[in-house]
Amino acid sequence: MRKRLYVWAALALIVTSGGLQARPVSYPGGWTALWFTDAIGDALWLHYSPTARYSVGFRAERNRDSDFVFYGGQYTRLLKRWNAPGSQANLYLNTGAGFAFDTEGDDFTPRGSALGSGFLGVQADWETRRWFASYDVRHLVIDGRPDQFVQKLRLGVAPYIAEVGDWHLWFMVEGAHRDENEDRFSVTPLLRLFKGPLLLEGGVSDRGEFLFNAIYRF
Repeated sequence: MRKRLYVWAALALIVTSGGLQARPVSYPGGWTALWFTDAIGDALWLHYSPTARYSVGFRAERNRDSDFVFYGGQYTRLLKRWNAPGSQANLYLNTGAGFAFDTEGDDFTPRGSALGSGFLGVQADWETRRWFASYDVRHLVIDGRPDQFVQKLRLGVAPYIAEVGDWHLWFMVEGAHRDENEDRFSVTPLLRLFKGPLLLEGGVSDRGEFLFNAIYRF
């Protein structure tokens, strides 16, 4: 499974070689609060960017399928940025470590057991004022649990070109693949709205699962 992570990371490098967005690094001195909800669970992420190259912060997430909650630190690094006339592409590496707490328990791990945990991920995006594409992959390891491997691909289009300070609207579709889930693949059409420091996303997958994300920069 670890070999697959490096294969997908290499693919992200190939794909990306060509207002507010959901990026994991902000402007120097900026704080960002993020809330994510999808079929697997919920996540809260608060990070600070000392420079425009990296961010550090706290991440908490609840996994409904695997019955655990995770608390830990996260570090994200902007590895490369490509600026071209009318477009921009970014490549990020994110990693973190902490503890996962069992919410159900079994014969081997009693309820509330603290399990060492860590993750490694790659995120890439490319955008113009009209078009958007992104790829996100993460490998999560929890002591005594099967590894989790999740990857997401997004494509989006803006129906109109908004001016600075106006509401921006995007129509997007997200495909997600999860190794640890019996329903391995899902497709979610969604809407993205953002203005100034606020970004909101919402949609329903082909399996009837809700997706909601909220991001605020301050």
